[in-house]
Amino acid sequence: MVSDVPAPQPTPRAWPAGWPLLLFACFLVLVFILYRPSLGGEFLSDDYGYIVTNSYTEDLSRENVLSIIDPRAPAKLYTSNYAPVHLLVTGLERQMFADDVRGYHWVNLIVHAANGVLLVALLIASGIPRQGALLGGLLFVVHPANVEAVAWISQLKTSGALALSLAALLALRRHPALAALFFGAALLTKAAAAAALPAAAAFVWAWRGEPGGSARRWAWLAVWAVGLALFAIPQFASFAHLGGVDVPAYDDRGVHLRTIAAVGLRYLVMAATSYGLSTFQEPGPAFSWLDPWWLAALPAGALLAGRAFLSLRRRSEEAAYWVFAAASFGIVSQLFPFLHPVADRYLYFLLPGLIGGVLFVGMEVQSRVATAPASSVLGRISPRSFARAWALAALGLAALFAVRSAERAPLWRNETRLLVDAALHYPEGGTAAFLRARSAAQVGDVETAVAELRIATDRGIDSFTHILADPGLVPIAHTPSFQGFVRDIAGRWIERAYERGYATQAKLRVIGLAHVVRDEYEEAEAAFEAALRAGGPLEGTVRAELEAVRARRGPPASPAADGGGAEGDDDRSR
Repeated sequence: MVSDVPAPQPTPRAWPAGWPLLLFACFLVLVFILYRPSLGGEFLSDDYGYIVTNSYTEDLSRENVLSIIDPRAPAKLYTSNYAPVHLLVTGLERQMFADDVRGYHWVNLIVHAANGVLLVALLIASGIPRQGALLGGLLFVVHPANVEAVAWISQLKTSGALALSLAALLALRRHPALAALFFGAALLTKAAAAAALPAAAAFVWAWRGEPGGSARRWAWLAVWAVGLALFAIPQFASFAHLGGVDVPAYDDRGVHLRTIAAVGLRYLVMAATSYGLSTFQEPGPAFSWLDPWWLAALPAGALLAGRAFLSLRRRSEEAAYWVFAAASFGIVSQLFPFLHPVADRYLYFLLPGLIGGVLFVGMEVQSRVATAPASSVLGRISPRSFARAWALAALGLAALFAVRSAERAPLWRNETRLLVDAALHYPEGGTAAFLRARSAAQVGDVETAVAELRIATDRGIDSFTHILADPGLVPIAHTPSFQGFVRDIAGRWIERAYERGYATQAKLRVIGLAHVVRDEYEEAEAAFEAALRAGGPLEGTVRAELEAVRARRGPPASPAADGGGAEGDDDRSR
């Protein structure tokens, strides 16, 4: 006699209680293997503003800590962001590692591996099967777009903010008060963490009726919203003061909207294939209605929006991942224009949402395969074969991504490698023009060098202090053409500075230096005096520069005296 009682189904083998630590160790070993070439990478670009020359993080004195925390203090203007948690952590790193770059790099690797574990935990908590969650975490850890966020020392702000954001989303279900603390800390690490709020709202929407109380969770999300509103005050003040830019092309609303769509598609392609990755990216606006990036963005965007709407309607946790990705993109989409809208590191916040959304889609397709009638096309596919094919495809993609990450990690050893990579991908960009200027300077071709420098400055590479200090331009630094060019961009900088009303010690000091470059010593003296009155950690430096200007001016000149002269020309080249 055959029993009607169904045979018991095998249950998945339980993971060891300490699986997060075991997975973290595995991810950390993998990350070390991939990023080993970058561990000795020097301080680069923004690292100087956060570490090398930032007097606020030089030591954690009471005065510096208060300046970093105070949203009204000028510390937020020094780095164009109100990010006290990141600055305090950076200050702690400086106390521990000083100039030893390996310590900073190891911190970044540890946080990146931890983010992989947090993503796996969040996916499992959302109902993704453990094997799928592991594959999702693996894809995130080895994705080559993340090399920029992990190998660039000061981008700890990005990986740290994501770690706190993922922790907030994980804690929200059962510990909403703790989740609010994590979210607040994430915001104070990097503004991109604001994307966690709409994702959290989508999670709470999906959890209606679950133990824990929807009303209680919504009340805590209101606390998140209040915190975000308070944070936005100093953050927008800093962004408007230093971070925002005017893009003349965006005066045309059509160009602006098409560019936003085109940028979005670029991120989707980079996320799915790693195609298009580059340091210092410089894609232009979508001027034409026939721009292929803009045109292809329409069906892709409609498909993703439709899937997000459908999952919201179902009250599926899948919606939270699509919302997280969409909100992360919204922050960097050029709704609020800033320089260089496309960068590999911005995918760091986009990837968890995209990975989670795709895993949910795969899980749904697998369910349909398992329940399809045997006579249908899907019914002829073995669920086990489908799952195996899905896993093999994901592993193959992870292997490809790992190879690409290993190829890109060495770029972050020095700035020249970064510039060359950018020039290869954007030969008409400002970085390529700057490199051509260096090459021309080395052979004494002043005319070509200055012409290329003008192209570079028109495309955003316009720091006169960096141009003067660049060793590749030393052979032409004494020439009248080069000095006239530097005077021009210093004047442009002064004009922009006065338009924005810079009032911090650091910026007033740069105004003074710009006037010195232009031999405008009276104006330079006034700027340095204003910098001293503004107060700040650069007082000793500013005072020395003020005394040098006063010595250079000498006694007051007669009205007929000429303010220029060879002495000023010689000093400008230093």
